[in-house]
Amino acid sequence: MAIDTLGLLEECLQLVRDLGYEIREEPLGELAGGGCVVGGRRVFLLNLEHGPADRLDHLVRLLAAAPEAASLPKSRLLASRLAQLPGE
Repeated sequence: MAIDTLGLLEECLQLVRDLGYEIREEPLGELAGGGCVVGGRRVFLLNLEHGPADRLDHLVRLLAAAPEAASLPKSRLLASRLAQLPGE
C-alpha cells in the first residue's frame, strides 16, 4: 500500500504541476494546505507535517475538482481513485 501511495503522490505532484501550479512543501502547523494565488501565480501548499497519504488526499481532491485535469493522462489506479470523488 505504501508503494501505491508514494507512486500516486509523485504522479499527482506532476499532474498538479502540469495544471500550472507551483508546489510548495512546507511545515504548516495545523493548516491543511491547499491551492492559492501568490503574486499572480497558482501555488499549492502541502503540509510536510502530514504523512504521504494525507498529502495525496489533498492533491487528489484538487485534481477531481479541476475540469482541465480530466484530459491529462493518468494511471489506472489514479483514474479509479478520481472516479470515486465528486467532480470528475
